[in-house]
Amino acid sequence: MSAVKALRALLAALALAPVSALAGPRVMSLDSCADQYVLALAPRETIVGLSHRAISRDSYMRSRAGGLPLRRATFESLVAARPEVVVRLWGGDARLSEALEKKNITTVALDDAADFGGLRANVRKVAVALDRKPQGEALIARMDAQLARSAGAGQGRAALYLTPGGFTAGSGTLVDAMFKAAGYTNATKDPYFAPVSLERMVMQPPAAVVLGLFDMVRAGADRWGPGRHAALQKVVKTRTVASLPASVVGCAGWFAADGAEALARAAR
Repeated sequence: MSAVKALRALLAALALAPVSALAGPRVMSLDSCADQYVLALAPRETIVGLSHRAISRDSYMRSRAGGLPLRRATFESLVAARPEVVVRLWGGDARLSEALEKKNITTVALDDAADFGGLRANVRKVAVALDRKPQGEALIARMDAQLARSAGAGQGRAALYLTPGGFTAGSGTLVDAMFKAAGYTNATKDPYFAPVSLERMVMQPPAAVVLGLFDMVRAGADRWGPGRHAALQKVVKTRTVASLPASVVGCAGWFAADGAEALARAAR
């Protein structure tokens, strides 16, 4: 067979091959955080299941989720979807875990990353499982470019993170990593997530306040802090430099760099 005929035969075979066989493995995500990685990295035609929160307002990749199958993280959904790869952070119960193991389905377990190194590792894990390494590296490159643009902007200014429920974030959290990436010092000294001291906020207000998740509070709902204490309301009103949406801070994803960049813009 001549080279030309061999090429024609190959092209004909590719034309007849199922699209999924060419695009990658059938993939299903089990929770809202896993949804983000699947939507960002998997070809649309290979996605056989997303969580029902994939189309929610706090889903960063929700614009890509429309029209894709939404499924519960159950054994029955697994049987119906027939995935070859499952991505999860916290979704699914013990029964589903056993089913995944018995069926030899590749399972990508995301880490609840608290820094950008952990986010890079998560992107690469999913990209390898989906045979999408170049796309994964492109996502990381975009994140790293944002971080480079944000570096040092805060010039060491102290900033305090505040949620509608009155919690803040200290060391060991992705919010703290965002602060550092944008050149801020975290005003919260306690590690992880903890209630904010109202008295300290009023008596020793931070140089900057960064709101988080406030876009998810219903209009007229009773928010912690600003609506309950006039002095605290003044601190939040006069010192807030940025409000990070739930889609950026709700899950540990590469889009945390969006938060760092927003903080850097506020500093400038």
